[in-house]
Amino acid sequence: MILLSAVLFCLAPAAAATADSLALKDITGGIYSPSYVYGVTPMADGESYSRLSDDRKRIVRHSFKTGKEIGTVFDVEKAKGVKLKGFDGYVLSPDENRILIQTQTKAIYRRSFTAVYYIYDVRTGKLEPLSDGGPQQVPLFSPDGNQVAFVRGGNLFLVKLLYGNAESQVTKDGKFNEIINGIPDWVNEEEFSTNRSFDFNADGTMLAWVRYDESQVPIYDMQEFKGLSPERMEYDEYPGSYRYKYPVAGARNATVSVLTFDIKNRVTRTMKVPMDSDSYVPRIKFTDNADKLAIVTLNRLQNQMDIYIGNPRSTECTLAVRETAKKYIGESAYGSLKFFGNNFAYLSDRDGFRHLYLYNLSGQLVKQVTRGNYDVTDFYGRDPKTGAFYYASRQESPLRKAVYCTDKNGREKKLSTETGTNSAIFSQGLRYFMNVYSSAALPPVTTLRSAADGKLLTTLVDNAALKQRIEPLLAQHEFFTFTTSEGVQLNGWMVKPRDFDPAKRYPVIMYQYSGPGSQEVTDSWNLGFFGGALYESYMAGKGYIYVIVDGRGTGGRGAEFEQCTYLQLGGKESKDQVETALYLGKLPYVDKERIAIWGWSFGGFNTLMSMSEGRPAFRAGVAVAAPSNWKYYDTVYTERYMRTPQQNAQGYADCPISRAAQLSGSLLLIHGTADDNVHFRNFVEVSEAYVQADKPFAQQLYTNRNHNIYGGNTRYHLFKTITRFFDEKLK
Repeated sequence: MILLSAVLFCLAPAAAATADSLALKDITGGIYSPSYVYGVTPMADGESYSRLSDDRKRIVRHSFKTGKEIGTVFDVEKAKGVKLKGFDGYVLSPDENRILIQTQTKAIYRRSFTAVYYIYDVRTGKLEPLSDGGPQQVPLFSPDGNQVAFVRGGNLFLVKLLYGNAESQVTKDGKFNEIINGIPDWVNEEEFSTNRSFDFNADGTMLAWVRYDESQVPIYDMQEFKGLSPERMEYDEYPGSYRYKYPVAGARNATVSVLTFDIKNRVTRTMKVPMDSDSYVPRIKFTDNADKLAIVTLNRLQNQMDIYIGNPRSTECTLAVRETAKKYIGESAYGSLKFFGNNFAYLSDRDGFRHLYLYNLSGQLVKQVTRGNYDVTDFYGRDPKTGAFYYASRQESPLRKAVYCTDKNGREKKLSTETGTNSAIFSQGLRYFMNVYSSAALPPVTTLRSAADGKLLTTLVDNAALKQRIEPLLAQHEFFTFTTSEGVQLNGWMVKPRDFDPAKRYPVIMYQYSGPGSQEVTDSWNLGFFGGALYESYMAGKGYIYVIVDGRGTGGRGAEFEQCTYLQLGGKESKDQVETALYLGKLPYVDKERIAIWGWSFGGFNTLMSMSEGRPAFRAGVAVAAPSNWKYYDTVYTERYMRTPQQNAQGYADCPISRAAQLSGSLLLIHGTADDNVHFRNFVEVSEAYVQADKPFAQQLYTNRNHNIYGGNTRYHLFKTITRFFDEKLK
């Protein structure tokens, strides 16, 4: 990698905040971030939850009914044995007699990390190391709490707590960039939203795990520099590199297999799962029956999901359910999968909208739990006593989300009372739930409620002080809809200056993400890049109108709307953003000659596609961390929507690089040099295409920054750069 020059324009000093204005540094620094109740772990009694104290020295128990602190589960200052100053997290054993205390946490990728864990015995108050062999990953208690399995160096280890914490090594073939046992490789972690791939059976006699052989997966080599914040002195004389396995679209994936380990007899077996050699295993999970292991497989095209029930000792597997789709099966299917007793349930959009389906372990459909022209977004659980299901859906509107309960007879009850966006954490036993509600006009409010009827029990956090402080600083905002020239109705959101004058003509900045299943236009506080319309209000204070529109391919409106971009990402999405610009240009208060667009990640990709769509609708645009050719992105995500380059050459051919000669408007490209997700090569290749097409553009690189581009002064500098660019091009 070559570190290119800094931005091609000078940065102006940041404007100081006044009593009636927002300051960019305050926004990027999180000064206006709302308060939440973080790290909630429902406890076994069904009446309480635990969480890490703000000073990271205690685990505190709270009542699910009153929210009040009712006890201390762990205190570093009172623990015997090892002395700690604080800790980062914890894991409770199922019986809550033991706790794993997480320290020295070091991030790897988005969800993975290593940490040094200590085992705390609640009954004796003793704290001691889990293992002396080095940091661990994703430790898991057995159901009886007497064993802990974890991964180190790609191998599975087992600690038997009743035998003096005796540690044994279950696998020995783990090797970086070759074999991984029990934790996913980069692409499986990133795209299947998981960091653990092993489980204990119900009686703690067996372990099952996914083994990833990535020895044949191509390597991506990412150069690293000394940099600052943090400064890496090991690269002071020469740059270093980080080499890891990253399968791009069409390339070799890791070969997966499912293994089991008989703990008493120390016998390892390979499950006979009927799947192709290039299939995925996004989930494995033991059922409540110790002899039944659920194994979820996906074919490489991700249009067939099989759920097998296997015997961990005989290794025989029986197909329970086969879910097929004409286009693809989304992550919500296996991500929502829950087992209880002799049943399981998951979300499927087989009837055109995402709904909840109940099966027994033999694979017989018991019933479709929800139905209608709306999407269910979250499945929280099923009450084994009453047969009631708890979930969230967009039944009221694609822009809103509420929490519901459906009893065993199909009678539905809305449990969240506020109109806007609600999400829930339920107590064990589903007697109570913690509800987080917000709207476009209201910061998040966290309450405790009865799961029987949604009755408010207490309010934990109302963010009233933030609302009072921020309300006078926010610009006007409103939802709107319009219909494109192709007859498609789109939902949008608009921010106007507080002193908006309909007789004036304003420049417009459009922000979008546009990725499959995403939503930016929702009736929630999570509006705009930082939420709360903060950056958008800041820009409105500078004289801009800010607009966000969810085009085709986004979520909340059923499978047809979401999946219509299949095999040609960026085609319909860019058309819809251009149509938005053309619609806005006809409004009497918009200057159609001064409309800009920007986005991050997929939003950056669609910015480039929109600016080269063929209709010159944008004067300027900013693309941050943008994929520039789907051939450079990973197998799981890309092939889900595009198939492989070999199968869909035409779809892959239409990309920002091939459209370079059509680029219209001033462009700023931004990327982090250590982006492990959307590689720096995307920036390099598209910038070269613009050079050869004789298209001028500005650029900004961030040293050693990953896909999120933060650390030290980085995030502030980035948004100051974006702001300055728009001021230069639109004012």
